[in-house]
Amino acid sequence: MKLRILLRAVGVAQLVLGAAYLLAPGAFNSWMKLSAAPHDSNYALGMLSARFIAYGIGMFVVAANPVQNRFWINNMILIQLIDLGVGVYYTFDGTLRLSSSAFPMFNASLIVVLLYLWKPKFSEAL
Repeated sequence: MKLRILLRAVGVAQLVLGAAYLLAPGAFNSWMKLSAAPHDSNYALGMLSARFIAYGIGMFVVAANPVQNRFWINNMILIQLIDLGVGVYYTFDGTLRLSSSAFPMFNASLIVVLLYLWKPKFSEAL
């Protein structure tokens, strides 16, 4: 039950990110205390939003049957590890202030740990 709740929460977060980058990329970047991107970068952010939205919907599908969807749980762990790595890199190289990156990095770390600990074991899928 706790894994299903977590997967749905991750889905909601992905949907919010997707909607923000699709509908208001400049405002969202400003809210995140990031520099304004060149206007033509909104095209790439819009394409990125499609992936956020698709994964957000996908997490609800995964939550319905986590045992059969271990692959997608592992993919979300990978996504969050990459998010964390990028956050650490750009924070330590001075591009981002910790005040901008701490919350997303904490979220990524928490999601990785909980998904890893709570995901169905291989033996449960047999």
